[in-house]
Amino acid sequence: MRLRPILLRTILLLMLAVAGAHFKGAAAFAQEPQASAAAQAPLADTPLDQATKEIDKAKVQLTALQEGVKQNAEDDDALVGLATKADELSRAVITISVNLRPRFDQIKNRLSEIGDPPKDGQPPEAGIVTQERNALAGERAQINAVTGDAENLSITVTKLVNEITEMRRRLFADTLLRRTEISVSVLDDAVSAFVHEASEFMQALSSWATFVWKFKRFPLFAAIFLSLASALILLSGSYRLFGSYLRRDEAVENPSYIGRLSIAFWSTLIRTLALSVLLVTSFFCLNSFNVLRPDIAPVIGALFGAIGLVYFVGRFVNAIFAPNEPRWRLVHLSNLGARSIGYCLLAMAVVNALDYLFGTVGETMGSPLVLTVVRSLIAALIIGLILISVSFGKPMLAKNGDPDAPGRHWPRGMAIILRVVGGGLILTALSGYVGLARFVATQLIVTGAVVVTMYIGLLSGKAISRQESFGDTFFARFLTRRFKLGPVAIDQAGLLVGLAIYAVALLVGIPLILLLWGFHVQDLQILAYRLFTEVRLGGISISLLGICTGILLFAGVYLLTRWLQRWLDGNVMARSHVDLGVRNSVKTGIGYLGVGIAAIIGVSAAGIDLSSFALVASALSVGIGFGLQNIVSNFVSGLILLVERPFKVGDHVVSGTAEGIVKRISVRATEIETFRKQSIIVPNSELINGLVGNWTHRNRIGRSEIPVSVSYNADPQQVMDILLELTAKIPLVMRNPEPHVEFLRFGPYSLDFELRFFLADMGDGMTVRNNLRMEILRRFKAEGIEIPLPQSDLTIHRDAAPVLANAVKEQTDGQDDPKNKPIEDEERPVRQLRGRTADGSLKS
Repeated sequence: MRLRPILLRTILLLMLAVAGAHFKGAAAFAQEPQASAAAQAPLADTPLDQATKEIDKAKVQLTALQEGVKQNAEDDDALVGLATKADELSRAVITISVNLRPRFDQIKNRLSEIGDPPKDGQPPEAGIVTQERNALAGERAQINAVTGDAENLSITVTKLVNEITEMRRRLFADTLLRRTEISVSVLDDAVSAFVHEASEFMQALSSWATFVWKFKRFPLFAAIFLSLASALILLSGSYRLFGSYLRRDEAVENPSYIGRLSIAFWSTLIRTLALSVLLVTSFFCLNSFNVLRPDIAPVIGALFGAIGLVYFVGRFVNAIFAPNEPRWRLVHLSNLGARSIGYCLLAMAVVNALDYLFGTVGETMGSPLVLTVVRSLIAALIIGLILISVSFGKPMLAKNGDPDAPGRHWPRGMAIILRVVGGGLILTALSGYVGLARFVATQLIVTGAVVVTMYIGLLSGKAISRQESFGDTFFARFLTRRFKLGPVAIDQAGLLVGLAIYAVALLVGIPLILLLWGFHVQDLQILAYRLFTEVRLGGISISLLGICTGILLFAGVYLLTRWLQRWLDGNVMARSHVDLGVRNSVKTGIGYLGVGIAAIIGVSAAGIDLSSFALVASALSVGIGFGLQNIVSNFVSGLILLVERPFKVGDHVVSGTAEGIVKRISVRATEIETFRKQSIIVPNSELINGLVGNWTHRNRIGRSEIPVSVSYNADPQQVMDILLELTAKIPLVMRNPEPHVEFLRFGPYSLDFELRFFLADMGDGMTVRNNLRMEILRRFKAEGIEIPLPQSDLTIHRDAAPVLANAVKEQTDGQDDPKNKPIEDEERPVRQLRGRTADGSLKS
């Protein structure tokens, strides 16, 4: 019976052992594929490995760019694209080095912590330390190698970019200075080519129009509708915002200079932009809806560009010369002169636009070079003849100022310039330098119009920024009605509006001029990117975008700090009935803390390394030791005043010669307002190091005194009772401590008392004392108590009587003399001599 339990326990143990072995094998079987999978899984790339791969990829891209430059050495558009890619590659290579910098700094700091290996004779270090040092040193060497490759690659890319720029400059110069022989045979070939090209173009245009009308009618109408809608939205919005600056008011007899400038600038800019939006969206919609064929799309684009050019020059002429409205004219020209010059400028714009349009048609149809040369020759000759003809006109305003009167000749210098430029264009074109003549002719009209429009914009901004000039404008009157602004705020708004007009004129005009002088859009993008992200001044790199971001972040954190100050003061502390001084200290502390945090965030966001301020801090420490010690002393004293609070805002303090109410405590000085409303700024160091009396340090309880003098005939007890009785009737006087009267002294002519009482608020002392004095005077008169005047005893000896009589006689004789009588008898002051008799009575 005893063997059965032993046998059962043995069987149970065997079963548990078998089950454990089974589970162990299953676990091992399950872990084996996981371990193998882990062994087969690749490790994640380290930053160094990623940088190495990116460097290899950048080298491949650089090789491709170099090959592309060799193959497209004569194609300016292709070179522009390659330059953009090279610039992107340069930034990517620089980013590789920047990304490795944090790891390099970590390795450097760790090696500094480990220290150098032990020298001979020193005890050996732990093996793990040696292994870590060797591993870090190896990784640092690899980072240096990768960084060196990145720097070399960046230098190579920079050289490639400079090479592309030089090639483009050479291409531009070769195109302008290319000479073509001009002869009769060339003109005959050009005429034949023109006839053939016109026939082919008309056939292509007819077939495209037929195809569009049959199969693309709905997309055509949709594109036209969308483009018209976008242009109308822009134009209507512009009229809504700038309506008064887009049209001239016929009722105005003598428009102001600023009004003429504003209408000239905004009418030209807004209306030209509206038409540009119409043309651009039309081309985009037509091209997006597959309405344009590849051979027709460039021609339509050139047509839209020619229309925009002619319209812009037309608006420019109307804005500047105002041919039919002399009172709105910006230049001193006669009516005939304004019309003739305007027509000449418009004719030159039409010639330029047609030349550009026909040139695009020729490129599309594959016309020969001779046709392009002759077309540019004709355009240059026409523009030159127009300039010469204009120089012989009489456009200047007559001396009497009548715009309808015959005008005067150009100033001699201006006429000579026009003739020289016109003749130079003709001679240059006939000499075979057609490209140069054509380029100069185009820039004369287009660049000149853009520059003059910019100049008008700058003049408008200057006129609006002038003091008290913005208030007369429509926009200023709108701001006044809408936001209830005063004259000072309107004047400041005028300054901001002037700066905004400056920005609009420059940001619109400068890119247009650069595009006209051979720059591409990609060039402007690269220039803008470098301007806003990397401006190098020697070895310093400045990011305008980072600086703007830092300024915005600083302003945001500063405004948040101000809001937090107001919220804490107006909600938390005001509802908690916190003392006014504590509220001021908390507000000031939060303000300075917020400004400090905002400055740190702004500087960091601007990309400025805070460690670079170490040198500045060291120099400041020397300056503090010499010239800034007073400032630092006041700063530290201000912090002590805010924390320790020996006095607070609203306290009645006495410091040296200053006595008044504390109005403001800052970290540099404290403002004390005297009872005469004079603000005294006291440096904090003087308040810390000097004696300061605070009447309201612990509380506002204070004692007031009223001195009272009565004659010797009064009853002292009655006087004291009256004073206490009157004081007891005033509710502001404290009962504990209770008021009391001190019998101070026996004066020379009066009995002197002093009424002393305590007030819960020292600020009520003047009012209480004033009212109490009036009640005392009224009660004393009712009780017959006299308040004596000052008296003095005069003793006259009998021996001095003759002398006094002679003095009186001389005085009387002098008064009888009319010459010695400065004042009338009724105005002569009366001198009364008083003395006392033996019994004490007064005698005179």
